[in-house]
Amino acid sequence: QVQLVESGGGLVQAGGSRRLSCADSGSTFSRYGLGWFRTAPGKGRDVVATISRSGSSTYYPDSVKGRFTISRDNAKNTVYLQMNSLKPEDTALYYCAAGYNSRDIPPQKSYEFGYWGQGTQVTVST
Repeated sequence: QVQLVESGGGLVQAGGSRRLSCADSGSTFSRYGLGWFRTAPGKGRDVVATISRSGSSTYYPDSVKGRFTISRDNAKNTVYLQMNSLKPEDTALYYCAAGYNSRDIPPQKSYEFGYWGQGTQVTVST
């Protein structure tokens, strides 16, 4: 069973940085591809970053490429999202997600993830 709990959200000024964490209390963490998604007010859920089971491969959409970094520590059952150069348009509820994948590649679509956390709010002020 996968249970994901996010932390690290809050209020940050534009141009600042924030690191989100997501911990899993289960014992099969390394079997899952992991990802971060976000939902802004009035918008749908967008992928922010994903990472393969081993952590060797990552995926980023153009909107965050070069600013956000996803990483994972399988020994600690934790995935991180380092966000730099934050913009007001990054304001959203951020979710981590896990999806079983038989291959060591980063999943990219939300339907590939079967487990979701409750989310942590990130607000970027001008």
